[in-house]
Amino acid sequence: MEKIMYDREFNRSIKDPENFWMEQAANISWFQKPQRALTKDENGFYRWFKGGKLNTSYLALDAHIENGRGEEIAFIYDSPVTQTIEKITYLDLRDRVSRLAGGMKRLGIEKGDTVIIYMPMIPQAVISMLACARLGAIHSVVFGGFAPHELAIRIDDAKPKLIITATSGIEVDRIIPYKPMVDEAIGLAAHKPEHVIVYNRRLGAARPDGENDIDYSTLMKIADPVRCTEVDATDPLYILYTSGTTGKPKGIIRDNGGHAVAMYYSMKNVYGINPREVFWAASDVGWVVGHSYIVYASLIYGCTTVLFEGKPVRTPDASTFWRVVSDHNVKVMFTAPTAIRAIKKEDPQGSFIGQFDMSGLRYLFLAGERCDVSTLKWAEGKLKVPVIDHWWQTESGWPIVANMMGFKEHFKVKPGSATKPVCGYDVQILRADGTAADKGEEGYVAIKLPLPPGTLPNLWGDTNRFVKGYLDKFDGYYFSGDGGYLDEDGYVFITGRVDDIINVAGHRLSTAEMEEVVAKHPDVAECCVVGIEDDLKGQIPLAITVLKADADIESFQLQAEVVADVRKEIGPVASLKKVLVAERLPKTRSGKILRKVIRAIADGKPYTTPSTIDDPVILQEIHDLFEEQMVGSFEQKAKQSS
Repeated sequence: MEKIMYDREFNRSIKDPENFWMEQAANISWFQKPQRALTKDENGFYRWFKGGKLNTSYLALDAHIENGRGEEIAFIYDSPVTQTIEKITYLDLRDRVSRLAGGMKRLGIEKGDTVIIYMPMIPQAVISMLACARLGAIHSVVFGGFAPHELAIRIDDAKPKLIITATSGIEVDRIIPYKPMVDEAIGLAAHKPEHVIVYNRRLGAARPDGENDIDYSTLMKIADPVRCTEVDATDPLYILYTSGTTGKPKGIIRDNGGHAVAMYYSMKNVYGINPREVFWAASDVGWVVGHSYIVYASLIYGCTTVLFEGKPVRTPDASTFWRVVSDHNVKVMFTAPTAIRAIKKEDPQGSFIGQFDMSGLRYLFLAGERCDVSTLKWAEGKLKVPVIDHWWQTESGWPIVANMMGFKEHFKVKPGSATKPVCGYDVQILRADGTAADKGEEGYVAIKLPLPPGTLPNLWGDTNRFVKGYLDKFDGYYFSGDGGYLDEDGYVFITGRVDDIINVAGHRLSTAEMEEVVAKHPDVAECCVVGIEDDLKGQIPLAITVLKADADIESFQLQAEVVADVRKEIGPVASLKKVLVAERLPKTRSGKILRKVIRAIADGKPYTTPSTIDDPVILQEIHDLFEEQMVGSFEQKAKQSS
C-alpha cells in the first residue's frame, strides 16, 4: 500500500476528526463497532467511540492467534542482570494471561475492580497487566521499588481489591526485597486490599507471609483459563500515577477504545514499523512508555516486543543496548536521551557499536527528557540511522509531536525540534492572554480540544483537579505545562516546563537554550541549567555538568570556556558565571533531571524528595557541592556569618 502524505492526513484529522478516527477504528477488532467516534460525557468532556465494545487483551493476543499467528513470538524477555533470555509465543502468552485472569476471578476480581501491580521487569508483570485487561479490571502499575509511603498513597487513592507483586527486583549490585515494602505500605494505608499475589523469584530476598497472601505459581496451577470480558470503549483500562505539584500524585485514566485505536495508529504512522518486526522500548512498565510501547501498542499492532531488565550501562557495560539490538534484530528502538548520554559518557567514541551487527536497526526514537543537540548528533553519527526526537506526556499516552516515519515524506530533522504535530493534535503556541503567538515567539504550548483518542479523559476520582490543572488556563484548550515556539516551517520547539523560564534582570530566558550551549562542550556528557535567586538580578543561571569518562579538563577551565560559549551564543544578558562539575545529576527513574529540587537546594528552600527519584543520596551530594562552592543560599549564609 502506498504511503500517504503528512499534510493531507494532518489536515483531515483536525478538520474532520469524526470521520478520520472512525476510519482508524476500523483497524482493530471490535465485539460491537461504535456508531460514532466523538461524543461528550455528563461533565462535558470529550469521549471516543462510546457504544463500542471490545477487550484490549483480546486485541493483544487472541486476535493474532485467530489469524494464525499463535506460534509466532509475541515478546522477548532479555535480562542481563539474571542472564536470562526467554521468547514467548502468542499462544503461550495467551494461556498464561487467561490462567492468571482465571485465578484472579477465583479471588473475586471482576470488571471495574482495581488492581495494583508492583513488579520488576519480568514476564509476570506483563502477564498481570494483560490479565487485568482480560477481566475488565483496572490496573495501576506502581514502579517496583517505590518507597512504602508512596505506595500507600496510591493504595488509598486507587483502593485496589488486589495487589500483585514479586519477592524482589534486582539491580546491578543488589537485590531489592519487594514484599516487605508491600507489607509496610498496606500497614500505612487506610484501605486494605483483600489479597496479595506474590511471585517468588527465588533470588534469596525476604518473603514475609501474610494471612491474605496467595502464591502466584500455586494460583496458576489451580486456576481455570477464562475468556475475555466485553468492556465499553469508554471503560478505564488503567490508572497511571504521575507526580503532581501538590505532592499528591495524579491518577491519569486511560480508556480501552480510544487507547487501542491510538496505539495501533501510532505504531504504523509514527514509528514506521510493520507487524512481525521487533520493536524495543527500553523503558519500564511502571512508566507510560512501558504501558504504551512495551506492552499494549506493540502487541495490539502485532510486533514482537522486547522486555529488557537492565540498565544502559553496567549490565555489564555500555555495549548492552547494542547487543540487544543485534541479538533480537530490533528494527525500531525507543529510549530516553538520558540513556544515550549515559552510554556516551562511558563510551565517547562509540567503539562498542562496531562490535555488533546493527544493520537491522531502522530508526532510533528519543523522548522523556528534552534531547540536546550534541546527544542527537552523537547518536546519528555513531548509529548511521535517523534519530527521531519526539515529544509527548504521561497524559497524552502517545506522541504529540514527531517526525512521522510511517508517512511517504520524512521531514528534515532540525536539532532541538521534535518536528511537527502528530495527526489529531492541533498544537498551538499561546500568549498569557490566550492570543496566538507569532512564529518564533515563545509562549505556552496548548492543544485545541478535542484531544485525539488515547489521551486522558479525566483524572481518577478528581475531576476538579483535571479541570484546574489542564483546561482552565485557556478556554477550549488543553494546557501542556510546557513552553515552546513554532518556527516559520511549522516545526515545534519545546523549551521546557514553563517554570524553567527564568527572569534575569527583567529578561525572560530559557534554561533549555543555555543547556544546549553547555552540552556542546566536548568534555560534557550531560548537564542542567537552573535559575537561582539573586539579590541584584532576581535570578541568575547556574550550570551543573557531568564530564565524559575520558575528559581531562580542570573545573576552572571548563567554567571559563562554557561561560564564553554562552556569552557568544546567547549574549551577556544570560549572566551565566558559575559552572559546577558533579559526579552525577539527580533524576527520576525515567531519566528526568530534578531541576525544581536542585533550585530549592540552591535557594535554601524546603523541598520534598520526589517518590520517583532514582537515588536520594544524590541530593546530599548536590547539597555538599553547593556548600563547597558557595552557591546560592550558601553564599548568602557565608556573607552573613562573616
